[in-house]
Amino acid sequence: MTSPGPAVTRRALLGMAVLAPLAACTRGTPPPSPSAPPPPPPPSPSRQFHDRLMELEKKFDARLGVYALDTEGGGTVEHRADERFAFCSTFKGVAAAAVLQRNPLSHLETRVSYSREDLMKHAPVTGQHVATGMTIRQLCDAAVRFSDGTAGNLLLRDLGGPAALTAFTRSLGDTVTRMDRVEPAITEATPGDLRDTTTPRAFAADYREIVLGDALTADKRDFLRDLLQRNATGADRIRAGLPPGWTVADKTGTGDYGTLNDIAVVWPPAKAPIVLAIMSSKAAKDAPYDQALLAEAAKYVAETLT
Repeated sequence: MTSPGPAVTRRALLGMAVLAPLAACTRGTPPPSPSAPPPPPPPSPSRQFHDRLMELEKKFDARLGVYALDTEGGGTVEHRADERFAFCSTFKGVAAAAVLQRNPLSHLETRVSYSREDLMKHAPVTGQHVATGMTIRQLCDAAVRFSDGTAGNLLLRDLGGPAALTAFTRSLGDTVTRMDRVEPAITEATPGDLRDTTTPRAFAADYREIVLGDALTADKRDFLRDLLQRNATGADRIRAGLPPGWTVADKTGTGDYGTLNDIAVVWPPAKAPIVLAIMSSKAAKDAPYDQALLAEAAKYVAETLT
């Protein structure tokens, strides 16, 4: 489930040009020795260390993973972009996309029945409709916009289970993400446990495909993007770090060990979108949640890529 406040417990609640030939021709500068090794190339912008992100890790006593891509200019910000993090509820946007991709749009009107035994602790929407059930459309809305745990599990059930979601990410070209369990187990987020994990780079690429790419037809993509833009759980994360006037489509996730995630596609005014994944975790199982960590990381990305 996602936490509502900026710093609360879970209970209360993502070349230089080579100048050597020119220098060698400069008057008074001796040519390099034929036997000398060539100088190392300058660091790629995507491989440079980002001091500000390392400072945020120290400030919040957290492990922070960031991958951001400017889809227009190709610039990136990467920090622990290939390290694994528990994705928690951020899977729900991908699950909704998978259900959409494998069915006609009319499937959204299919009604799903469930019982009180199916309800998760965080069931703000599904808990109100046990007697009548909910349509797939309503379950997508509850899972994506309100991070309803029961709705997420019911979408997985419709899809065919966790393995089917893993298979869907493979169809997107993602060889990293793996889903093994359902809620509430996926929120355990135990350090070193590979189950139910991804990397910032991998999930950013997945969200790029389902929101901006051709993984979905235009009508299905528009439906999903609308849900993500109207997300009700991310006000204090990526959204809080971006300048006024930016459009945000995102999905949050929260788990034990202070795990806070936010995966987004963001549109600066009059510019092509930026795909942004910020993921984080802490050492202690009951560590406090600091949503400001994600907001400050998002602010740094916006300042760096625009």
